[in-house]
Amino acid sequence: MTEAPKIVASDAEKRAAIAALNAFRDSDSGGVWPHLDKAEIISEMRSRLHSPFRVNQGQQPFCGPASILFELIRKFPLRYVELCQSLYETGGFQAQTRQIQASGALRQASQGELRMGPADWMVLATLRESENFLFPVEPNAPELVRNLAGMTKFWEMKGWVREILGYSRVEYFHTYVLRDLAALKKSQQILDQGGVALGLVTAENLLGQEKSRITVPNHWIALVGNVDIQKGTFWQHDSGHVSFDVFTWAKRVTIEADEGVFEDAFWGVVLGYET
Repeated sequence: MTEAPKIVASDAEKRAAIAALNAFRDSDSGGVWPHLDKAEIISEMRSRLHSPFRVNQGQQPFCGPASILFELIRKFPLRYVELCQSLYETGGFQAQTRQIQASGALRQASQGELRMGPADWMVLATLRESENFLFPVEPNAPELVRNLAGMTKFWEMKGWVREILGYSRVEYFHTYVLRDLAALKKSQQILDQGGVALGLVTAENLLGQEKSRITVPNHWIALVGNVDIQKGTFWQHDSGHVSFDVFTWAKRVTIEADEGVFEDAFWGVVLGYET
């Protein structure tokens, strides 16, 4: 009998993660983040284990790593707890093929107005710093500098899907002309078999109230399913319509858009899955 694909973590895996979190709470090991409070971190982690949709990038430009963290908690909660404990106590953690380490400068700078919770900050800032070569990650830097430091490219997302989520097959589905709907269909197929689909979009046009005339790729989302495509008919001049559910900005959102708007605002999707 073929085993059903793992869409989210099982109840047993969630219980194991809670037990590991309690052990982390009771551990006498100190932390290497001098300005982050362990009790606050534990409390925030517990809320994320209860609902991964609470992962919150706040006012930091961390949408890419936030989508990765959301899927880590949703699918591999025990790995999330182990990663956070190692990061808090040692300043780093072992990914699939490499060690990811928060610099001493980042750990010292993690104070004041983080614009987000300490547990999310610790992970997201470390992931973002691990890919930065020119711009340091600093919570209180000017907005322009923070945005430059926070930009996430698709190849970085592919790397995190391998290294953090552990998927062996990772690809970026470019949505060139007339491939947007194919990418959306493929995303649902990957989700159905237990994988992840992380989309790059123009946030204003798919998630905002005021549409932008200039469409640029500026936001990563995690698709979570319920894809529905109503294809338009050329002879009736019907543009068609799409809807699908995503994680973004600490909540579940149903995106609904006419086909033309969607095609202009959906730039591609990183897919992670097992063969």
